[in-house]
Amino acid sequence: WSQAQVGTSQAMMLRTAASSGLIRKLGNAATICQLSRVSIVASGARSNSGGSSSAPPPPPPPPSNAGAAASSVKYAKTTAGTGDPEGSGATGFSTRGPVTWPALGLVAIAAASAVSYYKIERERRLENAMGKIVSTGKPAIGGPWSLVDLDGNLVTNESFKGKWTLLYFGFARCPDICPSEMVKIGKVMDTLEKEHPKLRGQIQPIFVSIDPARDSLKALRDYAKDFHPSYVFLTGAPQQVQAMAKKYRVYMSKADETEDGDYLVDHSIVVYFHDETGDIADCFTQSMRPSDIVEKVVERMTFVPSY
Repeated sequence: WSQAQVGTSQAMMLRTAASSGLIRKLGNAATICQLSRVSIVASGARSNSGGSSSAPPPPPPPPSNAGAAASSVKYAKTTAGTGDPEGSGATGFSTRGPVTWPALGLVAIAAASAVSYYKIERERRLENAMGKIVSTGKPAIGGPWSLVDLDGNLVTNESFKGKWTLLYFGFARCPDICPSEMVKIGKVMDTLEKEHPKLRGQIQPIFVSIDPARDSLKALRDYAKDFHPSYVFLTGAPQQVQAMAKKYRVYMSKADETEDGDYLVDHSIVVYFHDETGDIADCFTQSMRPSDIVEKVVERMTFVPSY
């Protein structure tokens, strides 16, 4: 090789090396440009998705119906019975409480009716029980006794043999119960006179005073004027009256005695119905109506045993 050829070869090698370096530089520059464009696009995407602090926040959603209902419930519970915590008065709630005077009145009426029904039902069951006892045997009620009538004549249980009797224990100064029961028996006698005159002729109503200390013969004569004329009024010494009342299991006791000696007498309210032999046929309590007693009397007096 000549010196000229060697120089030419070196020059070509230098140009080739320079060209390769330029190409590498241009490639690196293109890669940098592409990366820059990707970074710019990514940055723009972040800005569009809300990353920028300059964009205004979206408005809050409107309250739902459930939220309004919860708010109403909250207000309803903030005050006792009004549902208006602000005191404006514009609410749909009643200012009255759950208990009212009319409601209490209805409860009282219902309670009184229940008590009355219980008493009446208890007495009716007692009457039914007495009827069953009489139909299957003879209760240990009654027995021999002796008193005096309004004319002072001695009268005993034997005096009414052959008669059916309606026997009642009471006292002349009784304000309400005794007169009511005696008037009821008078209505029974009048009904029997119209509907069953033959049976009526076999029945004798009797009143026995349990207050002999005040029910003198004169007092009983005056008392008898207010009641049915068929009544027989009897009294006697305190020992006689007490002995008879004990045989009939009559309860009696002084009550509400005042300073001047006046008093009432608590006692059993029962009418004892005897057959013609003097045995107990039935008992009638205060709850029974005249028509009920008439029905029972006719039933007992017309009963024919099957044996």
